[in-house]
Amino acid sequence: MAGKWRLTVDEAFCASHQLRNYNGKCENLHGHNFGVTVEVEGTRLDPAVEILVDFGELKGLTRAAVSALDHTHLNDLPAFGVHNPSSENLARHLFLDIRDRLATAAPQVRLVSVSVSEKGTSRATYLEEGTQD
Repeated sequence: MAGKWRLTVDEAFCASHQLRNYNGKCENLHGHNFGVTVEVEGTRLDPAVEILVDFGELKGLTRAAVSALDHTHLNDLPAFGVHNPSSENLARHLFLDIRDRLATAAPQVRLVSVSVSEKGTSRATYLEEGTQD
């Protein structure tokens, strides 16, 4: 059976939000230092360098997606005009953004998942079932 490699990078951003229809204290304006974890995988290493993708490149793509959310009030962003800016929806939003960036910059890897945490003890993960390399 052929093996594969999985790489993980972490990033963070600060933002405020309000969860509409929450019926609790999180419906009030509040903020978080959100953590973001991105996992990619692939089956072929670059033959010259023997890496799947440069960590710096992966981190840069992640940082570019996260920077659009950093120091904002998430409810004011078009992506969260209808959908609540919950950790679940943030994870999906970032997944779609990073997947598009990877398709151009690093097509040899597949985005596996994006996780968003509001605290170190709780996280939401978004992933899509896809075809394997």
